[in-house]
Amino acid sequence: MGAVRLAACVLLAALALAPAARADPPPIKHVFVIVLENKNFDDTFGPASEAPYLAKTLTGKGQLLRQYYGTGHESLDNYIAMVSGQAPNPQTQGDCIFGFNEFVPGTMGADGQALGMGCVYPPAVKTIADQLEGAGKTWKGYMEDMGTPCRHPAIGTMDDTQSARSDDQYATRHDPFVYFHSIIDDQTRCDAHVVPLEALPGDLASAATTPNFSFVTPDLCSDGHDAKCADGGPGGYAGIDAFLSTWVPRILASPAYADGGMVIVTFDESEDGAEACCHELTGPNTPMPGIQGPGGGRTGTVVISPWVEPGSTNDSPYNHYSLLRSLEDLFGLAHLGYAGQAGLRPFGSDVYNASPPAKQWRRHHRRKHRRHRHHRRR
Repeated sequence: MGAVRLAACVLLAALALAPAARADPPPIKHVFVIVLENKNFDDTFGPASEAPYLAKTLTGKGQLLRQYYGTGHESLDNYIAMVSGQAPNPQTQGDCIFGFNEFVPGTMGADGQALGMGCVYPPAVKTIADQLEGAGKTWKGYMEDMGTPCRHPAIGTMDDTQSARSDDQYATRHDPFVYFHSIIDDQTRCDAHVVPLEALPGDLASAATTPNFSFVTPDLCSDGHDAKCADGGPGGYAGIDAFLSTWVPRILASPAYADGGMVIVTFDESEDGAEACCHELTGPNTPMPGIQGPGGGRTGTVVISPWVEPGSTNDSPYNHYSLLRSLEDLFGLAHLGYAGQAGLRPFGSDVYNASPPAKQWRRHHRRKHRRHRHHRRR
């Protein structure tokens, strides 16, 4: 008996030390990702934060991921990673400032990575947008100050949105969808899906008109990029809080959010850090994703959903590849690029840590009961 008791104790100890099993993703139907610019975690979420709406109000409504990291520097390579899993290359690391050029040669290598250098990826490189449409789901990119839908420079020309103007604060480099031939080669499709932010209120009117995946990009003033805005408005953290306090309440009050919604507020990269997490791979096209280091630095991210405990915090490490993988898991999609990296951790029960909302729980229970009755009749 002594040997049995000892074996049982050893087994219990091993189970206690083992990592918790990862839960299946909850039935989230509508995801809103809002991407801000160039801020360090300690500045944004520290006690002296100049963004109290983000750092206090929104973290009180959801969960703060305290170990969330960008994947590179400067901006564009992070946006590319979020929607495609592609690692940086020298031109995306430089925000394609010298031209809206083709990615060449563009042959596909290991881990779903395109080989070469450039800005606009060949048709074989897909995004989560392509995946969603293939699965019969919907998506849109909402771009503040965009003006014309699917706006981007002509191939081979200079990007005239690298600096804000008083009448135009849109930045092409913060709109990842227009860097993929799989999207821009069909003008009608691109015009319908990559749209000005002004389209969002109308889409939010019903769950049926709200996309399953919404990618929201503020302009260079509202995303905190410019400390002094070209139009004279508040920049930096003041611009961030003004934008979030306007748009997040509209999303949270929408029928789509009530019917299985999630809001993710993140940053592309830190201001001056180049740390990485999550065993980030360098990629085949550049020796250092963060230029001065292996990653994009620690930024933090806020996740709000009925499936997320308000006011909670999480120290599990995540990055943009983790985010893409988590979104793909929610919608039952395959993993693109480095979102498919072996061992990469998606959001699990550490993020989805709230009890199931009553409405969704009742619906799940009714489906389960119907399946049970069908089984009995058979």
